[in-house]
Amino acid sequence: MAGEMFRFEEYELDIAGHQLRRGGEPVHVEPRAFDLLCHLVAYRDRVVSKNELLDEVWGDRFVSEAALTTALRTARLAIGDTGEQQRLIRTVHRRGYQFVAPASVVRSGPAAEPGQGQGVGAAAVREPAGADHQLIRFCQAEDGTRIAYATVGTGPPLLKAANWMSHLDLEWTTPVWSHWLAGLARDRQLIRYDERGCGLSDWQVPSFSFEDWVDDLDTVVEAAGLDRFPLLGVSQGGAVAMAYAARRPERVTRLILAGAYAQGRQVRARDDAERAAAALDLELARVGWSTQDPSFLQVFASQFLPDGTPQDWEEFIAFQRRTTSPANGVRFLEEFARIDVSAIAHRVACPTLILHSRDDARVPASQANELAALIPDSRLVLLDSRNHLLTSSELAWAEFLTRIDAFLTE
Repeated sequence: MAGEMFRFEEYELDIAGHQLRRGGEPVHVEPRAFDLLCHLVAYRDRVVSKNELLDEVWGDRFVSEAALTTALRTARLAIGDTGEQQRLIRTVHRRGYQFVAPASVVRSGPAAEPGQGQGVGAAAVREPAGADHQLIRFCQAEDGTRIAYATVGTGPPLLKAANWMSHLDLEWTTPVWSHWLAGLARDRQLIRYDERGCGLSDWQVPSFSFEDWVDDLDTVVEAAGLDRFPLLGVSQGGAVAMAYAARRPERVTRLILAGAYAQGRQVRARDDAERAAAALDLELARVGWSTQDPSFLQVFASQFLPDGTPQDWEEFIAFQRRTTSPANGVRFLEEFARIDVSAIAHRVACPTLILHSRDDARVPASQANELAALIPDSRLVLLDSRNHLLTSSELAWAEFLTRIDAFLTE
């Protein structure tokens, strides 16, 4: 199977190049979903059991059936199918799954060696990015807090500042983040880390402030041996990235801000009504996180993914519960509300790309406008989405990656 390329409908599945294409254009697919699709297409003459897929895609690593369900749904979306339609991938009750669309083998045999001709439009062989290919290490902050960081992919570096609800390992198996990692690590080395209080970093920490987050970013830079690099900040990670870029202008070559803001909700409140709304939002967060109230957690998930399905929200809730403790969840939200980097944003000296969903339900686009006004060499791109965290199935996601690729290759 290693060197084969299959064609079905308007798609080409290039197993050697680890790429799915539609009409000649690459389609971004999370690595586990890609491997699952490859196996189903290669063995399309029979029903493939759940156990076989779990063994083939995840190997000896134990995962729940939920991970398989998520990967299957992602694979279906990538090829224009759904669980309701089952036009290309059919669910066979109590037995497994089968790829049922007509498919032809375009190329068969061993994968071509790097540098050999592979035909017009064929992808070069490269090591895929994924959880199995990332390297996780630990470094230590000045106060003794252990910070987990990971590298994955090959090529020029891209450092992602930490944002809340991260987990270096589990992110590969959740639809919240898996497509982000695969897309950002394509043709480059992605370096990211879990901030103190969540993920694989220490949860019980002596200090929990915005300055600690900036210092931890500095610690990761030193531990990873980075010199000059582009920096990505998502959501509140954008403020951390801005503060670091202002502190270390000699190191940050380009800055990308996604769904970011300069001021937390309490700080940017301008009248009694906005202050009351900010206070209510924080109080609901305290109650919801402290009690793990499912109704609150679903409302919280819907703010990040308003166009998500109930299943998206359930997976979001399950993921957030595994990333940090309820007490730390409250501490994060309290600190987010107090963020204010508006006074130092003008010190960001590098070219900056600001990407923001036009109808973001969690952080309004007005915050992106404010960032564009504060940062001297910046450009603003509003994406056609309501989601705070873009999903793999929306058109805005492809534009998001295209904008970043173009910006980093200028």
